[in-house]
Amino acid sequence: MTQAGHDGDPAAERAAAAAAASGQAVRPAQRLPLFPLGAVLFPGGLLGLRVFEARYLDLISHCLREGTPFGVVWLTQGGEVRGGADKARFEPVGVLAHVLEVDAEEAGILNVRCRGGRRFSADNAAQRADGLWQADATLWPSEDPTRISDDLADSRDALARAIDSLDAQGHHPFLKPYRLDDAGWVANRWCELLPIPMPAKHKLMALDEPALRLKLVDEYLRGKGVV
Repeated sequence: MTQAGHDGDPAAERAAAAAAASGQAVRPAQRLPLFPLGAVLFPGGLLGLRVFEARYLDLISHCLREGTPFGVVWLTQGGEVRGGADKARFEPVGVLAHVLEVDAEEAGILNVRCRGGRRFSADNAAQRADGLWQADATLWPSEDPTRISDDLADSRDALARAIDSLDAQGHHPFLKPYRLDDAGWVANRWCELLPIPMPAKHKLMALDEPALRLKLVDEYLRGKGVV
C-alpha cells in the first residue's frame, strides 16, 4: 500500500518551513497515527465517526488514555474499511482530530466526536501489521484570526443566517464559539456545508491564506446565487 507524497506542494513547503522556524514542528521520531477518510476535515470542524475496526478501536482508546490527537487525511484511493482490493492512497496534508466524546453504541462499536485542530504534512507513511497507518508529521502554524473585508461581508452574513436556520431546525453542525468575524473560520464552515467536489475542498483546506480561501468561497456562493 502506498501514500502520495507532497513534493512540489508550495503550500505544504511554506507551512513546513514556517513551522520549523517557529518551533512548532513535531519531532520526526514522533509518529502520528492516521485515519484516512473519504472526507476532508477542516480546522475547527466537527467530525463524527462510527468506529468498529480493531485498529481504530485501539487508536481511540490510546488517544483517550494519553490525551493525544490522531491525524485525518483525505483518502483518494481505496476504502476506509480494511480488506478492499485497491491500495490505499491519501493526500499528505491533513488535520489533527482531537477526541471530544465517545459513546459505546454496542459492544465493539464506538460513536466518536472529534474537533479539527491544526493542519500537518505527513511524510514516510507506513502501515503497521494491524493495518493502522502512521507517519512523521510536521505541524503547520495555527492560523491567526483574519478580518473579513467589506467585499466579503455578504458571505459572512449568509453563514450567520444559515446557522440560525439550522439551529432552529435542531441541527448543530458547528462547534461553538462561532467566530463570524474570522475569514478562515467562515470559509472553513462554508466548505463543510457546500457540495464542493472533494479535490477542490482539500485544496481549500490546504490553502494557507484565509482571506483568499474566503474569497474563493465567496465567488462560488455568488455563482450559485447564494449571496
